[in-house]
Amino acid sequence: MADGGEPDLNQRIARRARELRAARGLTLDALAERSGVSRSMISLIERGESSPTAVLLERLAAGLSVPLASLFEAPRATAQPVARRADQARWRDPASGYVRRNVSPGGFPSPIQIVEVEFPRGARVAFDTGARDARVHQQVWVLEGSIDVTVGEERHELQRGDCLAFALDLPVTFHNRTGKPARYAVVIASEPGMGR
Repeated sequence: MADGGEPDLNQRIARRARELRAARGLTLDALAERSGVSRSMISLIERGESSPTAVLLERLAAGLSVPLASLFEAPRATAQPVARRADQARWRDPASGYVRRNVSPGGFPSPIQIVEVEFPRGARVAFDTGARDARVHQQVWVLEGSIDVTVGEERHELQRGDCLAFALDLPVTFHNRTGKPARYAVVIASEPGMGR
């Protein structure tokens, strides 16, 4: 599917950001205050005129009280219980070069989302967001290579086959300290009552 530079994925992110903001009754100013993302940047994202980084999109998702993967979902009208690989949204972070692919069927009503990440050698991404309105849980399962994941102040060195579970209530940093790319799956679960 689309990499970060393709217009259809930027438009999907734009549409989802607008939908989620409207569903929560938030103005641009209110979302800017909640997320720490400027009003003008949110406006650019909602018009599909920006190539935001993963860190910026995570801050926006936190302000909307949804997991980051929700910003890449297809419209609910097209929701199906099966997500074919060819139809799964792929997005490249312009800052780190990491590629994320939403594996789960987009828009399908489920509290669980699965994302696959291809993490380049030496890449580092730090998500500074903390707690959301409702708890979001993640499990990171390393499929190839190794990565370090720091949750708050605690660093975890993960090798192939290792799995780390944590709640998204502290800053999280992903770092590939090796000279080889890594690949891992992220399973995200939202507690009941949290809007996707």
